[in-house]
Amino acid sequence: MYLGIDLGTSGVKALVIDEAQTVVASATGALTVSRPHAGWSEQDPADWIRATQEALATLKRSHGKALAAVRGIGLSGQMHGATLLDAADTSLRPCILWNDTRSHEEAAALDADPRFRQITGNIVFPGFTAPKLAWVRRHEPDIFARTARVLLPKDYLRLWLTGEHVSEMSDAAGTAWLDVEKRCWSPQLLAATELGEDHMPRLVEGTEPAGTLRGELADRWGMGRDVVVAGGAGDNAASACGAGTVKPGAAFVSLGTSGVLFAANGAYLPNPESAVHTFCHALPGTWHQMGVILSATDSLNWLSRITGASPAALTGELGETLRAPTGVTFLPYLSGERTPHNDAAIRGSLTGLAHQSDRAALTQAVVEGVAFAFRDSLEALRRAGTTLSRVTAIGGGSRSSYWLKAIATALGLPVDVPAEGDFGAAFGAARLGLVAARGADPLAVCTPPRIAATVEPEETLTPAYEAAYRRYRELYPAIRGATT
Repeated sequence: MYLGIDLGTSGVKALVIDEAQTVVASATGALTVSRPHAGWSEQDPADWIRATQEALATLKRSHGKALAAVRGIGLSGQMHGATLLDAADTSLRPCILWNDTRSHEEAAALDADPRFRQITGNIVFPGFTAPKLAWVRRHEPDIFARTARVLLPKDYLRLWLTGEHVSEMSDAAGTAWLDVEKRCWSPQLLAATELGEDHMPRLVEGTEPAGTLRGELADRWGMGRDVVVAGGAGDNAASACGAGTVKPGAAFVSLGTSGVLFAANGAYLPNPESAVHTFCHALPGTWHQMGVILSATDSLNWLSRITGASPAALTGELGETLRAPTGVTFLPYLSGERTPHNDAAIRGSLTGLAHQSDRAALTQAVVEGVAFAFRDSLEALRRAGTTLSRVTAIGGGSRSSYWLKAIATALGLPVDVPAEGDFGAAFGAARLGLVAARGADPLAVCTPPRIAATVEPEETLTPAYEAAYRRYRELYPAIRGATT
């Protein structure tokens, strides 16, 4: 058996697979986000341990024999979080999360240093880790002075699980301190934020062993004393391992809280001006590019809170047949946007409303707006040299057939829908645990799922969608001027 642990923003998911990669059991522990000021987003690292303990305790009660047979553990987690530890490995402050935008000034200052784009292949986004440390140095100098180690969220869990300070390439690539081509920490970039390599964890590939489960925890969960903990991956690279998106040309669209258009690459292909992320993949000698939108299903959750109807009820009102755009346009920039705008200050908008704009029209606009944000990412990927022929749909929002039809038509690409099963980050992490424990070929393990259906673009609506996308693109300059 092999265990995947995914530290998400809203919860920790633990999932067990067997030798045939069949999911045997899963459990979750809930998390909440603290937002003490506008643009801030934080979590207490102690809550990650609590949520993990809850998930593992549930698995022990329900599937104790499966847990006892675990031989490898893989870790996945939300990226970019700044977890600051003192010399005794005590957390110094709440972790500043991926969707926290307080460090936009520091990010702009670091991005103005040409070494960052040259070495990392990326814009320094406010959500990345390096500008957060620059913010702490500026606003919380006492905490910065006491910082002995900086860990990413899943790697803090690893420290608790193994006692080791270790990270891996895919997650480290999102810090703005990694030489992404050479797959090592950059002393130059660390020095730019007054840090050194001694502040950083040791680096391994995602498929490599990165420690052994501590005996105390092995005894608590009824596991063996020789359980290997793999390097693992950041959440998107782990999802790619779960969905089999590891070979060049493979791609997925993830419709979760945030949205990702992810393409696997066999070479390092940086193009920071496109605002596409160019990161190391979890497998050795591979990289990936992705466009990121900050509010995907979260946009529908926002409308749900406003209307009092559940997200499922809202999309259910649209039916199964894709509709032509109504003229109501939604820009899903509720917490800023990454690809293609790199704009932490921009905010969303809903325009073109009329007396006849009912709740279904608003839902349709939200669904289309998110689909057009994915189209923005597709265009950015094309500018970065990556051409896609089809994508696989993953994430909770992919259960909406209407949304998938909108995405397929907005992208002009077929969208493959996997057969029933779990192909997310926890599953991908479990696969990496299997590879590390068995020394297996990662390409033979991280295979694509069986496809149950393919959603083709609605060609009769393509002209209407193209016109609506042009309106969508034309709104950004006006909205930017009104919100900055």
